[in-house]
Order: sequence, then C-alpha cells, then structure tokens
Amino acid sequence: MTLYLSFRAIKKSQPPHILKSPLVCLPYRTCSPLSQCTGVFRIATQSAHDLFDRSSQENISQYNQLLFDLSRDSRNNEAINLFLTIRQLGLAVEQSTISCILKVCGYLFDKCTVGRQVHCYCIKCGLIKDVSVGTALVNMYMKKESVEDGRRFFDEMGERNVVTWTSLLAGYVQNGMSGMVLELFDIMQMEGIKPNPFTFAAILGALADKGMVERGVRVHAMVVKNGFDATRFVCNSLINMYLKSGMVRDARAVFDGMLDRDAVTWNGVITGYAMNGLDLEALDMFYCMRLAGIKLTLMTFAPVIKICANIKEMGFARQLHCQVLQIGFEFDRNIRTALMVAYSKCSEIDDAFKLFSMMYEIRNVVSWTAMISGYLRNGGAEKAALLFCQMSREGIQPNDFTYSTILAAQPTISPFQIHVQVIKSNYEKSPTVGTALLDAYVKLGNIDEAAKVFEHIGEKDIVAWSAMVSGFAQIGDIESAVKMFIQLMREKVKPNEFTFSSVINASSALTATVEQGKLFHACSIKLRLNNALCVSSALVTMYAKRGNIESANEVFQRQGDRDLVSWNSMIFGYAQHGQGKMALKVFKDMQRQNLEMDAVTFIGVISACTHAGLVDEGQMYFNMMVKDQQIEPTMEIYSCMVDLYSRAGMLEKAMDVINGMPFPAGPTVWLSLLAACRVHRNLELGKLAAEKLLSYQPQDSAAYVLLSNLYAATGDWQGRAKVRKLMELRKVKKVAGYSWIDVKNKTHSFLAGDFSHPQSDQIYSKLEELTSRLKDAGHQPDTNYVLQDVEEEHKETILSHHSERLAIAFGLIATPPGTPLQIVKNLRVCGDCHSVIKLISMIEGRYIVVRDSNRFHHFKEGLCSCGDYW
Repeated sequence: MTLYLSFRAIKKSQPPHILKSPLVCLPYRTCSPLSQCTGVFRIATQSAHDLFDRSSQENISQYNQLLFDLSRDSRNNEAINLFLTIRQLGLAVEQSTISCILKVCGYLFDKCTVGRQVHCYCIKCGLIKDVSVGTALVNMYMKKESVEDGRRFFDEMGERNVVTWTSLLAGYVQNGMSGMVLELFDIMQMEGIKPNPFTFAAILGALADKGMVERGVRVHAMVVKNGFDATRFVCNSLINMYLKSGMVRDARAVFDGMLDRDAVTWNGVITGYAMNGLDLEALDMFYCMRLAGIKLTLMTFAPVIKICANIKEMGFARQLHCQVLQIGFEFDRNIRTALMVAYSKCSEIDDAFKLFSMMYEIRNVVSWTAMISGYLRNGGAEKAALLFCQMSREGIQPNDFTYSTILAAQPTISPFQIHVQVIKSNYEKSPTVGTALLDAYVKLGNIDEAAKVFEHIGEKDIVAWSAMVSGFAQIGDIESAVKMFIQLMREKVKPNEFTFSSVINASSALTATVEQGKLFHACSIKLRLNNALCVSSALVTMYAKRGNIESANEVFQRQGDRDLVSWNSMIFGYAQHGQGKMALKVFKDMQRQNLEMDAVTFIGVISACTHAGLVDEGQMYFNMMVKDQQIEPTMEIYSCMVDLYSRAGMLEKAMDVINGMPFPAGPTVWLSLLAACRVHRNLELGKLAAEKLLSYQPQDSAAYVLLSNLYAATGDWQGRAKVRKLMELRKVKKVAGYSWIDVKNKTHSFLAGDFSHPQSDQIYSKLEELTSRLKDAGHQPDTNYVLQDVEEEHKETILSHHSERLAIAFGLIATPPGTPLQIVKNLRVCGDCHSVIKLISMIEGRYIVVRDSNRFHHFKEGLCSCGDYW
C-alpha cells in the first residue's frame, strides 16, 4: 500500500525550509523486512536535500520530535513513513526512536508484521539489550495479542524495571488473562521491584475482573502505604474494582476522598451504580457531574440512557437524545443502540425503529439484536421474525444473544429451524443459546429434545440447570426435577433463588413426598436464599398445597416483600383448608394495603366463600370484582359462582349464572353443576349438565360416573345400567379411586378392597378393630354412599374397605401413637368416610389431614375443618 507523510513544524523555532517541505510519497509493503525497503523519496526543493545531507545530532533530535508528535496524534502510518525516511537517510537511530516506533506498531491494524521487522532491526543494530527498547517490545507484543512472544522476550531480558513489569501485567489484563497477573505481581515484588501507580492500576483491573475483592482490599492498603491513594487513575481503578464486586460504600468512600476527579471517575461511578441496580443513585451522580462542570463524554451517555430504559423514564431519555444531537455524538453506534433500547422499553417502538433505520451505515449485530428484542418486548413477534430474516439477508451473522432473543418469538418461529442455524453457526455449546433453546422446547412440551440440548451445552451455568429443573417440574416429572437438582449439587454448581423456586414448586405436586419440600426449604435456608421473594412465594404455595397451612402462614408472615403470588397463595390455601374466614381476612389485609388484584385473587376469595357456605359474601365479592376492580369475569370465575350456588343447593341461581354468561359455559361449569345435582338428587338438571359436559369431553369418565351415581341415588337402576353400557360402547374407563400415605419417606398406595400390600393382614385386622370401636361410639354406616344394587350387609363391607380407610389403618399401625397422618385421595371423600375419619381422630387421638380432589380436611378431636360443609 502507499502511505503519505506530510511534514509539519513542531516548534516555531524550526527552520523555514522544514515548514515548506512538500508532500512525500512512500510505497511500503508490510510483508518485506525493513532492510529490504526500496521506497523512492523525492524532495522537490534543494533546501530539503541540504537538510537530509546534514546528519548532525541536532537534526535527528528534530526528526525524533516530529516522530513523537505523530505518535501522540495517532498518525501511525505517517510515523512509520518518517521512520523509514530516517533509515533511508542513514541517520543514527536512538533508543527513544525505537521505543516510539514500537509504540506506533502496537496500534497498527496488522498481525504484528511491522513490529517483528522493527524487532529484527533492534537485534541487528544492537539496541535489543536496552531496557526501554525491551519494555517497548513487550508492550507491543501484548497489544498485538501475541502474549506468548511478549512473555518469551520478557523472560530473555537481562535488565527489567518497573515499567517492563507493568507492561507485562497490563498486557495480561488486556488479553483477558487476569489469573496470571497476581502470580506475576508476587514474583515482581520478590525480585525487589517496587510497584508504581500504573502497576497498581493494572493489578486492580485484574482483581476487578476476577472478583477477588479480599485481595483487592490488601492491594488498596499497599496503595495507601506507597502514597498513591491521591493518584487519580489509581483511584479510578479502585472505584471500578469495588463497584464490580458490589462494594458500593467502599467505592463511594474512595470517590469522596478524591480531590481531583475527571470524566473517567464520574463515568465509572455512574456505570457502577447502574450495574449494581442503583439506578436513581446513578442519576443523582449524573446530576452532580453536571453541577461540577465536568464535560460529558461518549462514555457518559450510554449508561445514563440505559438507566432511563430500566426505569422507563421516557421524558429524560428524550432530553438526553437532544443533548447527544447538540454535542455531536449522534453517530456513535453505542449511544444510538442505547437510545433504541430506551424507546422500545418505554413502548415507543416506532421511534426506536426510526433510529434503527437511520443507522443504516453503522448497524451491527448488536443494534439488530436490540431492535428484534424491542419488537418482542412490545408484542411484535412477527416483525421480530421478519427483522431476523432481513438481518441474515444483509449478511449480518447472528451472535449468541441474537439466537437467544429470537427463540422467544415462538410460535411465530420454529425452535427446530433456529436450532439448525445454531448448529451451523457453532453456537450449540453456548450457555445462553443452549438455555434459550431448551426453554423453547420445554414450552412446546418436548422435554426429550430439551434434555438433548442441555447435554450439548459446553459450560453449563446455573441458568441452564435451573431451566431443566423448571422444565421437568412444568410437565409434572417431579422425580426427574429432583434428580436434576441433586446432580447439579453433586457437580458443585451453586443453586440460585430461581433453582430453588422451581424445585420447591415441583414439590407442591401431590405425587411428591411430604418431606421433600421441607428438605429443599432447609437447603435454601443453609444457602441464605429462603428470603428471596420467588423462593418464599414458592414455599407459601408448597406448604399450602401439601396440607401444612400453618407453615405456609409462618413463611408468609416472615416475608419482607410480598408479591401477588404470595397473597393469592395464602387466600387459596386457607380456602382449600376450609378456613374461609381466614382467607377473607388475608384478602381484607390485601385491600388495606391498596395492592393490585387480579382474577386469580377473586377466584381464591369466591372459592373461600364456596367452601365456607358464605353465599351472600361470594356474590358481594363478585360484584366488587366487576364494578370496583373492573376485572372481566373469566370462565374460572363463572365456574366458581356456579359452584358457590350449586353447593348451597341453589341450583336455579346456578343456572341463571350459566344463562347470563357472555360466552358458552365450559366443561368445568357443567361439571360443578352435575356434581351438585348428584348431591341434591336433581335428576332432570343433572341429565342436562351431563349432556353438555359429554359434548365437550366424550371420553372423560367423570360425567358418566356422576350421572350413573345420580341415577343410583334416585333409585333408577335401569338408567344407571344404560350409562354403564354407554361407557362400555365408547370404551370409557372409570378412574379408580385410590389413596396414598407417606411413611418414612416411602409412599404406600391403596385401592378400595386392596389386598396387595405386604401388611394387608395387619391393615384389615386394624380395620375390624376400628369398625367395632366405631359402633361402640354410636356410628351407623350410611349405605346411601354405596351406589350399587347389593345387599345392605355387603354395602357396609364395601364402605369399610374404601381406600382412604385402608391408608389410615396402615398409618395407625406404621407410626408411633400421636403422630399426625396425612392422606391424599384422587377422588372426593364420601360422606360416610368423612364421618368415620372424624371419629377415628377422636378415639385414636390422632390429627389426620385428608386431601381429596376438592380440598383439605383437617380432622382433630372428632371435628373437621370444613364444618361438614364438604
């Protein structure tokens, strides 16, 4: 290539003929060694020839001064041309000349070619042993990312000073090899080299990257001891280290102790505050920076604009945009991208796209990804997908963040198609891309494909592990979720609050053991994550669903901050446990705090009224939801209202609700009505409800069973037989009723009349004993709950062998006296069993919790929490 050099005067005292020197053109090939350069130099004036002929020390000093000036102004190509001119003229080169040109070589956009040629020249002319030249060589190799060459030459140097060591240390930091820096720093001190301020700046930069703040505090003490605590750039490095380590107070103490602050200082504090989530404090620092009269730089605007995006402060973002235009920074890519993100986060997506369109010449993968993310954030999945395709057409290669972002656009895009591109681009092992992919597959319910993606991720971070735990939990594979959690612990991966939230939510499932959730609670306490909002909310839900409403309330009361999930979980929990008044009390507390409510809140409140028989209160809260909160009733809400009236026997009102719905009633609505018709023996309305229910779910056994039981309850055995025959024709199988109990971390399941358990003889022996004691206590079996046309005596036997009674009998013989028992049944507990369990709790002195398909029943001292409104 051809490089051009324009000589100019450095000092006014320079001779006039230098000022008048014309343009020099120098052909230069970087692939040729300096000794073989054959450039042709033409100087138009005789005065210039005279100057080149006089090779005095004074003239080389002038050329050196010119060389230093070009280097300082970053006119690197011109500096190289001047150096070649000096060599062609045969002028004696000094150490300072070589050091200067090596510094220039460090900034050239080549693969260290020119620098290696200068290195060869140093060896040839015998300057290689000079410490300043050696230091410049080390610095040059480090800047050119030739770390091995720089270290090799450093080791070969006979004499090394603090500048040499600092160049090496700074080089390792610049090349992302901070781990080596501390070891070298120790060796440097052992060799008796005293660190200077630049050394400390390099070391503190390494400590900030490594997050080794304890070592950083010791280095800070060394800084003070050596008297560099007032040096501005050292203080800047200290501030950076403390802020990256989350030690905001220590960073502020350093800042407050500085007498001399520059834009770098202020920018560092603003960026650090934002990085630590202190957005308002960062804006306050920005205001103070303006008051201090510090000139705003490029590095000032980007973080402040990002803060505006975080707190959705659109007005201030527009003011900053105006300042950017006024100062002339509008063409900076980072600032434009930050403004784009701010507009999109503040729902000004059109303005964001205008900025993006104006960036045509400077758009890169970051700006494309930001725009795609903006559309996704504002519900524009289709536009995001179109932008992704356009980006590829324009030759912009997506990076890991792009793929991670676009995967959130499903179902507009197919994860399978993106997966193919990810494999082609060799991003399959990226933690961010892999996690986004497996999350996309989990949302599709394709857990097998998600597991394959997980296995291919190179360095699995906690986000990937948490996503897999959450994925298994979402599809109800509790065993796999727990196994995944145990595996990550074995591999020394520290779980975070989201991991615990997922695995605790998994423990809420009925198939999980009772003790499992408690174990994860204890683990979260050990790691001090139990007070994280998502963890504590998950704990409230888990304990409520697992029958321990007291523990749920304890966690709820200890929460410093509560989200909507916590409040809804407590309302639901109390409602499900038959404590309707407590549920309404929690709701009133929520009202007093003026918290935002949603439809889920009112589902819980109306359910609480339903289970407590509070019909008028339920209607009042429904009206409050519609009129005061202006929440549109959903199908679930209407289902709750139908259930409220149906359980109270107000079937006509239930039908009025169904007829008044703005959309056709769904299966849950008709199921609630049919179940109530079975209890209240309303055959005509029951047949209507069954017909509607079967039109939605012809293969669901619930409708057939309830209708069959309704016929049986009204004595219509012929109608019952027709329903049973219809089930056979349609190949619909009745769901078997079973119950289970956890004893010593093992689950024991029972079917009605089950003899498969190893301890069946003892179980049935205990049942006979209980039957005798129950009769002595005055219990008379209610055979109306046996919906079979058999002899009365056989009906009593059928009742006594119901699955929940088998589970309780086993619990009584397998646990010490006084131990609470917790039973789970997949169907509703029959009325006779309900009466029997109340008596068992009294005669056995046991606290028994039964979770059926509807709710929790807490039996104690002959009473039930449901107040017999079951």
